[in-house]
Amino acid sequence: MTEALPSHLLEPLDIIEQELVSRIDDAGAGGELSDGLRDAMRYAVLDGGKRLRPLLVWHVAAAAGGDPQTALPAAAATEFIHAFSLVHDDLPALDDDDLRRGKPTLHVHAGEAMAILAGDALLSLAYDTLARGVQEPALSRDLIADLAAGCAGMITGQVYDTLPDADPRETGLTQLERIHRHKTGALIRAACRMGARFGNTAAIEHADRFGDAIGLMFQAVDDLLDVEQHADHAGKRTGKDADAGKLTYPGLIGVDRTRGEIERLRGEAHTAADRIGPVSESLHELTDYLASRDR
Repeated sequence: MTEALPSHLLEPLDIIEQELVSRIDDAGAGGELSDGLRDAMRYAVLDGGKRLRPLLVWHVAAAAGGDPQTALPAAAATEFIHAFSLVHDDLPALDDDDLRRGKPTLHVHAGEAMAILAGDALLSLAYDTLARGVQEPALSRDLIADLAAGCAGMITGQVYDTLPDADPRETGLTQLERIHRHKTGALIRAACRMGARFGNTAAIEHADRFGDAIGLMFQAVDDLLDVEQHADHAGKRTGKDADAGKLTYPGLIGVDRTRGEIERLRGEAHTAADRIGPVSESLHELTDYLASRDR
């Protein structure tokens, strides 16, 4: 992701990475975590990844008039939830992936049991980061609620995608959007909402709309990449959705209409970004990158 973005959008990456490392190193400082578990958590989180969700927390906070440095615990917490979800989604019982971020998935690297437990530990660490890292109690409470809602939506989306008979079925595009708005979109929307809380809280509604649009757009682009890219470029196994018979935008409406849907959602995101705050150029640039990324 990073090579195509303007450098000023990437400036927070070093400090975000430092926050992630520090929070993992400090987790269970009293000896609650084994060395092997901590190593597995590092493997799952560090050395790779787009860092989209923490970047969204940072840049939405800035656009809403806040100090994004104060949002670092929230940025780290969203990435821990994201990493937990990837570790568990990659497991044989779910998506059964063997490649993630250009390297073996955690269950291939460290075994299935350790992957399950490391995912559990990252889930716990996300909420600990918000509880201990945000000093204002009311803000901490609201951020924890936002993240919990995003996490619940994400897990529900995995149910819709992996266990379609567990709930009443939708059909066609309605079913596809229900999956994507939950599985991918819920945590992206939570990241945007959390960022807005560090600025003007009146921007939260517009941050929700921005997150909804880019979350669905992100997955539509992902569906295209799964069809069009090779694994060595994408950094993960491609073609797997079609092989598994899963619903995708190209499979349902075709490649050309998928591109049209991406453009429609790009327009919605730009409109919402303008309403978050007067300094929203970074959100426009992120939107345009996410609509045209190639991995």
